[in-house]
Amino acid sequence: MWHNIMRDNIENILQKEEFDFKDIVALLQAEGKEQKLLFAKAQEVQLKHVGKKVFFRGLIEFSNVCSKNCYYCGIRKDNKKVDRYNLNDEEIIAAARFAHENKYASLVLQSGERSDQHFIERVDELLQKIKEITHNEIGITISLGEQSDETYRRWFRSGAHRYLLRIETTNEVLYKQIHPEDDEHDFENRLRCLNAIKEIGYQTGTGVMVGLPWQTYADLANDLLFMKKMDIDMCGMGPYVEHHDTPLFENKDILWPIKTRFSVTLNMIAVLRILMKDINIAAATALQAIDPMGREKALRVGANVIMPNITPSTHRKDYQLYQNKPCIDEGADDCGDCLSLRIEMAGREVGLGEWGDSKHFLNRKE
Repeated sequence: MWHNIMRDNIENILQKEEFDFKDIVALLQAEGKEQKLLFAKAQEVQLKHVGKKVFFRGLIEFSNVCSKNCYYCGIRKDNKKVDRYNLNDEEIIAAARFAHENKYASLVLQSGERSDQHFIERVDELLQKIKEITHNEIGITISLGEQSDETYRRWFRSGAHRYLLRIETTNEVLYKQIHPEDDEHDFENRLRCLNAIKEIGYQTGTGVMVGLPWQTYADLANDLLFMKKMDIDMCGMGPYVEHHDTPLFENKDILWPIKTRFSVTLNMIAVLRILMKDINIAAATALQAIDPMGREKALRVGANVIMPNITPSTHRKDYQLYQNKPCIDEGADDCGDCLSLRIEMAGREVGLGEWGDSKHFLNRKE
């Protein structure tokens, strides 16, 4: 009886033009037949508004040196068990050239967080060099954490045009539970940075972890409403997968079961696709750490971006933000071929040779 009532509720909710907070909380808890209804609606919206194409973002994790000490992260500054590395410029340029030659059309530069002058200048020079060697034919997303407005402007001028800065959670109390409480880990500064990125003109991306200790469905519903209110252009969110060399690992016994974290992440993607019909949504690699078909499942319920790892394989094992990260022993060719096959298995098309900019961003600019 309860399931029939729940299904009626889900069906009624999915027919609405707009979801309120209670609607989203109900949708995020959908399971079984109710979840299938949600996924069918999300797929309908996806195909209508962004189509079947899935865009590649060649991921270069060029350094695991980090100034932050986030309690959930495997490359946090105080983790002494990590072998630190910093790719040289030639290795980064070679990876960018690989992305260009293989028609990925876009790449992501990602590293541990630093804001020292040497780092800022180095990234600036790398952006200009990548644009030069690819004849300005490659799109660049950067995910390099909190910086000053001037740094964001400088990198934007040098060729980066998308920026991903995950808020991780919009619940300030929870944010403080998963970060040290100091000037380096300030919730208000995180929000300031996101607003600055958007004002400067980047396609703005954020995201959250799903299934953190102490996190509730209400928190996740508020996260989605925050993204809609902020009018983001792209999103990258994945399940929280614990890392045993982090302080948050001590709370592993209060976590949702790993399958629940996976299922609710798919619900988050599906609901966000319905809420924000034309944004770009990434199929997070962390999904594949839980389910071998995790990224394909995300593509079927709303995701339209995937990130083949083109970091030199000798260093992939050293960039583990969480345990059991997949594909750390693959070469760049293997990763791209594998993901192309996964996209086709999900009933989608590989959007090679296109930047795949956020339609939401482009529509807003018109």
